[in-house]
Amino acid sequence: MTAVVGAGSIGVAWAVVFARAGHPVALFDISPDRLSAATGELRSAVDELHRHGLLAEDPDSLLARVRVASSLADAVSSATHVQECVAESLPVKQELFARLDELAPPDAVLASSTSMIPCSRFAADLPGRARCLVVHPGNPPYLLPIAELVPAPFTDPAVVETTRVLLAEAGMTPVVLAKEVEGFVFNRLQGAVLREAYTLVRDGVMTPADVDLVVSHGLGRRWSVLGPFSTADLNTRGGLERHAEVMGPAYARMAGENAPWTPELVRSVADTVHATLPPERWEDNVRRRDHALMLLEAARRTAPELFTPEP
Repeated sequence: MTAVVGAGSIGVAWAVVFARAGHPVALFDISPDRLSAATGELRSAVDELHRHGLLAEDPDSLLARVRVASSLADAVSSATHVQECVAESLPVKQELFARLDELAPPDAVLASSTSMIPCSRFAADLPGRARCLVVHPGNPPYLLPIAELVPAPFTDPAVVETTRVLLAEAGMTPVVLAKEVEGFVFNRLQGAVLREAYTLVRDGVMTPADVDLVVSHGLGRRWSVLGPFSTADLNTRGGLERHAEVMGPAYARMAGENAPWTPELVRSVADTVHATLPPERWEDNVRRRDHALMLLEAARRTAPELFTPEP
C-alpha cells in the first residue's frame, strides 16, 4: 500500500500514478477542505486521462483504489511506500519526517517530493534515516514520467533500488543521482534556461513572448525527442566533440553575462506573460497545458519509435 501525504496538486498526481499502477493508495492532508477539493481534482484528472485514451481501465475502477485517510497514522500504518507532498519548507519537512519515522512501519520507504531540499537536511537526525530519500517528479507526474531519486549519503542503497523498481513498474522513468546537489537535475536545467531567458529580456534582445516561442516551437520540440547531449551530437557533423570545439568558447562567454533576477525584471516579464495567461484563469490554463501534454503522450503511444532513438 502507498501513502500520499499532502493532497495538493503533486499529491493528487502521485495518487493517480500509484493507483493507475494498481496500488491501493491512502491520501491524507492536514486540511479537511484540501482533502475534499482533492477528491474532485482526482476525479477530474482520471476522467481526462480516460478521455485521451491514457487509462487501461475505467475511471471508477482506478478511483476505487484511492481512499481518504482519517489521520496521518491511518494513512501510513500499513504503507510500504510513503510519498510526502507538503509545503516546500525545511521546518515543515523536518517535523513531518520525524512523525513519519515514528508512525510508518519500519520497512516502509519514506520519500519526499521536494523540488530543492536535499534529504540530508530534513532526515539526518532520524533513527530510520536509512530509509529516507527524495523522489522528485515532474509536474504532473502522471504526464511527465521522469522521477529523480536523490539519496542522502546515509540512504540504504537497497531502499534506492526498491524505489527505482517501484517507480519503473508504475510507468515512471526513474533516474538516480550519484550525490546530493541543491535543485537536483530537473530544476538545475530548468533554472539554467530561465536565467538565460531573463538575461535576454533584461538586455532588450527579445520579448518574453518570443523567448517562449523559441523554446516551444524550437528547442522544446527537439528536447521532447532527444536530450541536450544527443541533440548537440546530431547538430554538428563530428558529433559532441566537434560541437564543443565550435560552440564551447562562445557558450563559456555567454555564461558570464547572467545576473541575479531582480524583482523589477520578474514583474516586467510576469506582466507580459499574464497578458496571455491571466492569473485569474490559472486553473483553466493548467488544464489547457495538461490537455496538450495528454495529446503528446497519446502520440507517443501511437508511434513510440518516433520518440526513441534506434540502438
